[in-house]
Amino acid sequence: MYKDMSLILVSAEDIRRRIVELGSQISALYGKMRVEEISAICITNGSIMFAADLLRQLDTHVRLDCVRVSSYKQEDKPVTEPEIIDQIRLDLTQQHVLLIDDILDTGHTLAKVSGVLRAQKPASLHTCVLLNKKHRRQAKVSPDFVGFTIPDHYVVGYGLDFAERYRNLPCIGVLRPELQKPAQLVRRAKGKIG
Repeated sequence: MYKDMSLILVSAEDIRRRIVELGSQISALYGKMRVEEISAICITNGSIMFAADLLRQLDTHVRLDCVRVSSYKQEDKPVTEPEIIDQIRLDLTQQHVLLIDDILDTGHTLAKVSGVLRAQKPASLHTCVLLNKKHRRQAKVSPDFVGFTIPDHYVVGYGLDFAERYRNLPCIGVLRPELQKPAQLVRRAKGKIG
């Protein structure tokens, strides 16, 4: 799988180190607010690994739920407006909410999910993203916590995928351009390329 990447942008060790730092920053925020429990909302599937590692760093009780959003449809750029295909089940009224996502790209997903969560009237809503691609921003959103700001490349690993592949890589890397089409992955799986 590593050979499918043209460049490793963020090593597993850099991810681990930054998550510890983010955990400290988020814990400090909620500590100043005197919050004893938060509701963490994870945008799946991409942020599951990040959310699991991040939540273990927090100094507060955590209620967890997930929301599933679709927009990529096995392409390298969003092909539809974000569609929420599985809603959260927690009641967030007057709760302190931390929304966690893997990557902030155009901003449409974070904006849509944030709007849905705000409609539940939480006591507070903060956002944390592992990766921030400022170059492609279209929606007016700004995360409260960012792991890494990266250039405009198609990245995979540590939960991020292309056509549901590469999520299990411990690092984050740039997928080789010739593999950024689903047909290439199908032919590769059948042993016809590369």
